[in-house]
Amino acid sequence: MGSLSRRSSKTQLVSAIELQDVEVEDNPTFKPNIKVNELQTYSVEDAVETIGFGRFHVLLFLIMGSATILEAMEIMLLAVVSPEIRCEWQLKDWQVALVSTMVFLGFMVCGVLSGYVADRYGRWKVVFGGFVWSAYFSLLTSFAPSYGWFIFLRVMVGCGVAGVSQGFVLKTEFIPAKYRSSLLPLASIFWMLGSMLIIVLGMTVVPTLGWRWMIRLSVTPSVFLLLLFRYIPESARYNVSAGNMKAAVETLQRIAKMNRASLPPGMLVEPLVKERGSWRILVGPMYRRTSLLLWFSWFVASFSYYGSVLSSSELLEKNLLCVTDASADHQVKHRKQGELCYCVSFAQSDYQTLLISCLGEIALIPLNILMLHLFGRRICMVVLLLLAAMLFMLVNVCTTMVGFTVLLFLLRSLVSMNFNVVYIYTAEVYPTAARSLGMGFCTSFSRIGGMIAPFIAQVLMSESVMLALLPFAIACVLCGIGAFLLPIETKGRALLQES
Repeated sequence: MGSLSRRSSKTQLVSAIELQDVEVEDNPTFKPNIKVNELQTYSVEDAVETIGFGRFHVLLFLIMGSATILEAMEIMLLAVVSPEIRCEWQLKDWQVALVSTMVFLGFMVCGVLSGYVADRYGRWKVVFGGFVWSAYFSLLTSFAPSYGWFIFLRVMVGCGVAGVSQGFVLKTEFIPAKYRSSLLPLASIFWMLGSMLIIVLGMTVVPTLGWRWMIRLSVTPSVFLLLLFRYIPESARYNVSAGNMKAAVETLQRIAKMNRASLPPGMLVEPLVKERGSWRILVGPMYRRTSLLLWFSWFVASFSYYGSVLSSSELLEKNLLCVTDASADHQVKHRKQGELCYCVSFAQSDYQTLLISCLGEIALIPLNILMLHLFGRRICMVVLLLLAAMLFMLVNVCTTMVGFTVLLFLLRSLVSMNFNVVYIYTAEVYPTAARSLGMGFCTSFSRIGGMIAPFIAQVLMSESVMLALLPFAIACVLCGIGAFLLPIETKGRALLQES
């Protein structure tokens, strides 16, 4: 009997529930007696905005900034080493230019690959692996027995640097929207420090120990930085796109604890992104025009930046400047210009001019931040590119050495600021599903500009300063028009998960 009673009770309970379901369907205003608490949810974007800026972001900037310093040293090293390897291996102009071109070739080939891997398997792995790779092959470069080996090893370095550049995406995905315009341009400080450090090493080490020891000393800090990477977590945005909610929540909780903040109430809910790292997103209807214009923008950003760097190095090395207060060194270098192997190392004054020009990369950062806040990304690019085109032409004007230094200082400021804005815009405009791949494609196109720049700045410069600088000015003007035609403005916009 007891068994029949319990069975009857269960039957009644089931019938009551079914009846309640029927009443809910028939009467939308029906309210059951049982109260159900609504489940609160939040997204990664909500969490990032709620946590805000704090100690974690300071640590993130210092560690990733240190990686940028070493990345800059690897790229800018060629501007300092060029006169030395020209002398050691009796190289012609095109052979010196080929070194820079091959480095950017490695960067270009591995740029897309590193972006794809970062979207599929995580940002942190690519950044860390690229850092180890570039440091290892840079060290091997210092033992290169011949010109051929030197080129091959620098190509390998370029592949590693392509992976390190994904650190910008990793950093961007942790920063709240309202802080991105202020914080991301500050990356120029670390790039400038790297450029200055390699020049200082060139001033102090090359005249005494030679260029090989300069490279070995430049790699040494990498060992210490590798130990700090464990404090940088994987991107929470990547983790949720891959369906790893647990890891994303742990990362967000860790950041909130460091910042002495709290996560939004409820649980993290984000849709799984099925199509990650797909090139179809970049060339689909929503992003096709943006991608095409961005690829050209990155090409010109790199073309103009390294054009300004290598042009200044070449103008100083060969003293091709039209200066009204020419020194004795100016005449010595001009007499050697027609020789089969033009072999004159940098003087201390040349290093000092390069140092001052490096300061130009951070001098106008406050102006850059102000422009980003007031006008957005697209107008900033237009203004900076048109001003850079004008300064490329002004370098041809005959002036004093001080006047040339000021022009070079301003030119480096403008092309560096433009590179910053292009980086920021790219990281903001693409969704998480293809952000790293989009950055990878863009950096690959930028390295095409870097590959071409040496042959104009270091080969054509010997024929005519005007003809060498004119392509950079024209490219800046055309790119300024392209930036104006970009269809999306990302100022103040949340980072998208999917297109």
